[in-house]
Amino acid sequence: MEAVLLIDFGSTYTKVTAVDVTESRLLGTAAAYTTVETDVGEGLSAALAKLEQITGKVTYQKRLACSSAAGGLRMVAIGLVPELTAKAARLATLGAGAKLIGSYSYQLNEDDIAEIDVLKPDIVLLTGGIDGGNSEAILHNARMLSGCRTDFPVVVAGNRSCARQVAKLLEPKTSYIVENVMPKLNRLNILPAQQQIRELFLERIIRAKGLSREAALVDGILMPTPAAVMTAVELLAKGCPGQPGIGELICVDLGGATTDVYSIASGAPRRDTTVYKGLPEPYAKRTVEGDIGMRYSVQGIAEAAGYPRLAQLAKLPEEKARELVEYLAAHTDSLPDTPELDQMDFALASLAIETAVARHCGTMEEVFTLAGTALAQTGKDLTGVERLVLTGGALIHAKNVKEIAAHALYSTRQPESLRPMQAEVLVDQSYILAAMGLLAGHHPISALNVMKKELVSHGFAQSKNR
Repeated sequence: MEAVLLIDFGSTYTKVTAVDVTESRLLGTAAAYTTVETDVGEGLSAALAKLEQITGKVTYQKRLACSSAAGGLRMVAIGLVPELTAKAARLATLGAGAKLIGSYSYQLNEDDIAEIDVLKPDIVLLTGGIDGGNSEAILHNARMLSGCRTDFPVVVAGNRSCARQVAKLLEPKTSYIVENVMPKLNRLNILPAQQQIRELFLERIIRAKGLSREAALVDGILMPTPAAVMTAVELLAKGCPGQPGIGELICVDLGGATTDVYSIASGAPRRDTTVYKGLPEPYAKRTVEGDIGMRYSVQGIAEAAGYPRLAQLAKLPEEKARELVEYLAAHTDSLPDTPELDQMDFALASLAIETAVARHCGTMEEVFTLAGTALAQTGKDLTGVERLVLTGGALIHAKNVKEIAAHALYSTRQPESLRPMQAEVLVDQSYILAAMGLLAGHHPISALNVMKKELVSHGFAQSKNR
């Protein structure tokens, strides 16, 4: 047996997973509270003690870790035009596994700088202009950023013609020049920026969050947790040499504060007659809904869906629904331990998924051209995706997960939304996606086989009129 230990230092829980890579077998999982206020090693030790009760004593050949502790990797993205370089900057930021806490377009002003100082980002991504194009905005923004009181590194991924000048203007802040996120109009190039962001996470942020104390316990903290999940779902969809994947998919990670949505799919127009609007989107895409979560952001779900709809789905009077939302927002550790709370959690999970997936997917609209009426697509067309992977405590422990999952699918309420028509529902019952993303870099076939074994199918969910 060759055992590998995978560790996820989360903001709330530290999760540990043991895998026998020789037999592609899950040995066990366990979790304990992340003790970031004192010493994260305490939470890790507690989780390992629980794991040993399941697996017995195991000698690990490797110990690999990811982290979203202390709020994860907090980033600000700055671009030129919102629909172009600013959007490219956001895609690069989220694809790297960061939490986007601020996004700015055009020229920064003094109020923007004051706001960035309040936000205190870990890293800033500065973009703007195609290569050889507009340089005035990015040079202005570099001058403004140099006046920020907060100490943060800046990844410069804009017009290459003035990149060196930008770096000089940013002094005394540390800057890192990478390739432009949009070197030509409507052409994305986000991988170099993502790679630099991940390297900075390893070099600087892990140390700042106090996780470097665990260097003796692990062989490496490799990436932010969301980046590990992205790696896992990409492997699951695409496969690897010698082992096929399961095909295009959407993955939803429903948390207490945010909801992450990943799509591994082309999303290209399905008809030759469809006109595409806006910036093309990456095959592997991640979005984060910071206002949609089961506890800390519960009011965001209610506001997005509306209290009448929430109450209807929970089968409760609207006044009672409002009362329970306020209660859950004030008691973020609450479990659905009464019939009313159970009904409310079902409604909240359903509407959180509906809102987050609708925001992630593209839309279709009728436009008028010289040749007559045509269909115009913005974003990804995911109507043909037939696999939906669900993770997060509220989904893993849900009694009626298939019914909840149906809210991720096409609905006549939002006919313009390009969500899947039907999908097989696969649940990450053992909470292993981040761990498999870590394992993928060393043992991809084993990671893929474990996911195929451990993701529990709940059958196909169908779109319905809602």
